[in-house]
Amino acid sequence: MVNQQTEQKTDADRFDPFNDRLSRDVRNALSVAFVDALERNELPPVHRIAEFFMDDALPEAIKAYIQARVKAYARVLADISDRHLDDPIDIAMAIWDRGLFFETHEFLEQYWLPATGEKKKLFQALIRAAGTYVHMEQGNLRSAGRIAAKAIHGLERTQALLAVHTDPKPLIDKLRQLDPVPPRLSAF
Repeated sequence: MVNQQTEQKTDADRFDPFNDRLSRDVRNALSVAFVDALERNELPPVHRIAEFFMDDALPEAIKAYIQARVKAYARVLADISDRHLDDPIDIAMAIWDRGLFFETHEFLEQYWLPATGEKKKLFQALIRAAGTYVHMEQGNLRSAGRIAAKAIHGLERTQALLAVHTDPKPLIDKLRQLDPVPPRLSAF
């Protein structure tokens, strides 16, 4: 009985957007606010969402997630400003390098939808690469493997376009191995 209670407590204290509605709602709302913050180049949209969810009854795992995300978002905005980034792919790489894979996906989606040709394929491949790491973070290796295969295919087809921004080989290699340690993309 004690083991079951410990196991249940562990599950409840885990941030799991795939199986917990509150975790999913927090992740999704924060990421939408983050994309808004990127457009405005300021964090108030993120702070509003964080304040909306934060209360004493919120599980510690979700509080910790919110606090970590707000700090990481601030760092991304500083990175973008310090490096004078304006290209969506370079911005996505700055987001990626802070370990914000779901947000990388969310940010790129707005560019993928209207894009055409090779650019659309590159956006889709990067979205899938980010999705691979979203699934790996949660231990969903089977889903990560399926998504990684599609990402690799797209990245191999658009290597020349990606090479303008970063060396595609480390990303492709890490995806192929399902390496849980993602490569840095802002290499240049």
